[in-house]
Amino acid sequence: MNLKDISTSVPKKDHKGKVSGQLAYISDVKVENMVYGVLYRSPIAYGKIKSIQLPDLPEGYEAVGAENIPGPNYVKIIKEDQPIFANEWVSYIGEPILMLVGKDLDILYSLLDGVKIELEEQQAIYTLDEAINQKSAPGVNMANYEFGENLEIISAIEQSAHQIIEEEYDTGYQEHVYLEPQGMLGIYKDDEIVVQGSMQCLYYIKNALLSALACGDDDVRVVQSPTGGGFGGKEEFPSMMACHVAIAAKAVKKSVMLVFDRSEDMTVTTKRHPAKLKYRTALDKEGNILSMCVEIFLDGGANVGLSSVVLQRALLNSAGVYKIPYFHAKGYVLKTNTVPNGAFRGFGAPQSFAGIESHIGHLSKLANIDPLEYKRKYLVKQGDPTITNGNFRDPILMEDMIEDLLNVSNYKKKKAEFQTFNQQNQRYKKGSGTSLFLHGCGFTGSGERDHIKAKVKLYKSKDDQVSLKISNSDMGQGIFTTLSKIVAKELDLPYEDVLFPYPDTKEVPDSGPTVASRTTMIVGKLLERAAKKLKAQWQKGLEQEVTEDYVHREMIPWDEKTFTGDAYPAYSWGVNFVEVEVDTLTGNVKLENVYANYEVGKVIDDRVMKGQIDGGLAQGLAYGYLEKMTSKEGKIQQKSITDYGPPTSMDVVSIQSRVFDNPYADGPYGAKGAGELTLIGGAPAVQAAIEDALQTSFQQIPITPEVIIESLWMKEGEEG
Repeated sequence: MNLKDISTSVPKKDHKGKVSGQLAYISDVKVENMVYGVLYRSPIAYGKIKSIQLPDLPEGYEAVGAENIPGPNYVKIIKEDQPIFANEWVSYIGEPILMLVGKDLDILYSLLDGVKIELEEQQAIYTLDEAINQKSAPGVNMANYEFGENLEIISAIEQSAHQIIEEEYDTGYQEHVYLEPQGMLGIYKDDEIVVQGSMQCLYYIKNALLSALACGDDDVRVVQSPTGGGFGGKEEFPSMMACHVAIAAKAVKKSVMLVFDRSEDMTVTTKRHPAKLKYRTALDKEGNILSMCVEIFLDGGANVGLSSVVLQRALLNSAGVYKIPYFHAKGYVLKTNTVPNGAFRGFGAPQSFAGIESHIGHLSKLANIDPLEYKRKYLVKQGDPTITNGNFRDPILMEDMIEDLLNVSNYKKKKAEFQTFNQQNQRYKKGSGTSLFLHGCGFTGSGERDHIKAKVKLYKSKDDQVSLKISNSDMGQGIFTTLSKIVAKELDLPYEDVLFPYPDTKEVPDSGPTVASRTTMIVGKLLERAAKKLKAQWQKGLEQEVTEDYVHREMIPWDEKTFTGDAYPAYSWGVNFVEVEVDTLTGNVKLENVYANYEVGKVIDDRVMKGQIDGGLAQGLAYGYLEKMTSKEGKIQQKSITDYGPPTSMDVVSIQSRVFDNPYADGPYGAKGAGELTLIGGAPAVQAAIEDALQTSFQQIPITPEVIIESLWMKEGEEG
């Protein structure tokens, strides 16, 4: 199949294996001399380990713990604060203390019951509110940043303002609900340990293993298995599991398999950070914004992990898509004795957009202006500065995208119809809501240049087939297909002659992690350049290899200390319109119509993009009104998918979407990032629609039936 237009859909590379069920995931793998591992986890949220007593272990069954770690006892991420096996203190319920390994899982679980650990329990911090109250206590503030306009100037503006509006906004946990739970296999060989499993970031894992095993580069190899979904949940968490199986394999000289069932996966893996966002906005008599101060608090859980970077992105998105005069932001990651929180599609942006879109919507009500009209007054335009004094240098198509959705959805006509419907109906109320949003593509600031330093390789065999040698993972988002298409088109090769084997660190250079909407834009561009190079020196029937290194786009230099400069090389943009019907008797929300426009530069495959839109929006909408996860005294309460309540096919309507072309010079064929953008607008749009239906305001997501019923009771009380 030759490609005329890059956007035209082709069969996905992994389509047959997935549809036929023949694709072997990590839990399907069996290797010689393999045993299973089960983890003994802390039953308390915070305390000191006094003693560990093991039951009598039958022959072939062994315990592995901190004493078996050849290197330092921490998972190498950013800070050295997450033990591989806790051996002095435990910081959350579910923290791994030791691992039992052996042939039979039933025997292992019964042996687990015989482990006796004496713990001295200490006072724990269970909630974000408690952490906020104690934020100046030692160790509670895990990261903080502040930037923006001088506060003395803002104070002077506030003194002459007509009114000051203060709002607090809360967002909850979100669970990844990837189809395949976490799984990792450590394969023991005399000369190396091979770790394979479900993962997003091979070199994160490799670096964690080099540290934990205190070994040389050639002693460890990391191989990705087919991965059934990640959404960020397989970004940093697998590094810990990889350390567990590698240390165990080395200790018992056997291959060790560690696979979670759904309840273990839900209670101990990273989540989206719960957040509290505080807004203080000065307005003039007409309701125009004069200044705004935002404060963001993220619940980091027990270890900082990637939370400081999540906070950076939350802050960078704190003004949304708006040019707000005299803007100031600060944020904190705070420690609680709960399961550590981490990477999740959108990476801090969904919390910020839920908050800022809600706040701007509430300001529009005060000004008595339609929310969309009010938002459009403040929309950033090409050439405007970003909130960090960078620059929106590329064309911005938001106005075109909004106009298109106004027409497609019959927005004004529907508004009038809904008003009439609501006046005539006692029980059911209809409403519509909008969200406007962006996503910075790639790593924040100069991360690509200073930390990632991506390298890609193309290998041509004697039979003139070309293989992609990169460390990026396909976890269902479709890069096997999209990146192969980029190379095939550049080389004028049939798509079938471009191969993309599952990456293996012995074979592939470090092209960076599969995160931050960077894979298509940054790795895809490197592959396009490598393919150009290979084409220029192509010799039929000969083995050839080319490599290409990342080159940074000239931008306003980024300074992380002062939070100034260009935070991202490019931005992708989105507009969502949502229509709902709310049952005021039960509090149930029914989606009626969802409209979505996006601008991601140039689409590399139409069908893959449609999958990102439909999946991302389902996840984003559910974050706004369906999915509720809670922690009680440090313990996650929802242990099954049924308890948690992600959307089913019954909850999602057909999504009417369109993607606008706006090619970006530094992306392959003009492509920018797309994977995270599609989630971000769902929650704020559905909240706005529920508010419109009920003519009320909410200060949190998810807006569950319980929240709706409670707000209706309060409204009745106020009116009564």
